[in-house]
Amino acid sequence: MKKIRTYSKYSLEAVFLLAQQIKLGRKQRKWSEQNLADRAGISRITLRKIEQGEMSCAIGLVFEVAMLVGVNLFDQDVVSFARQIESAKDKVALLPKRIRTKVVDDDF
Repeated sequence: MKKIRTYSKYSLEAVFLLAQQIKLGRKQRKWSEQNLADRAGISRITLRKIEQGEMSCAIGLVFEVAMLVGVNLFDQDVVSFARQIESAKDKVALLPKRIRTKVVDDDF
């Protein structure tokens, strides 16, 4: 039995927006679906799923296709981007490696 996954409205809308931006970028470059799929090293069917905003597509593939058509996902300034990566790594390093949840028996 296939498990049905639910997503928040925000996530669905964000993926749809990214999909539309990718499709727009491809069409502005006058690339066919097959042309972009070949450039990305994926099948045309996978590209169609990405452009339709299907949530099951691997994020790495989506990011690569977005980059190929010029969709900026993050700050394009290399120095700023590197600084943000280092900052995030530093913050994660300060946090515990594992999060343990304690069950509190508060039933009096």
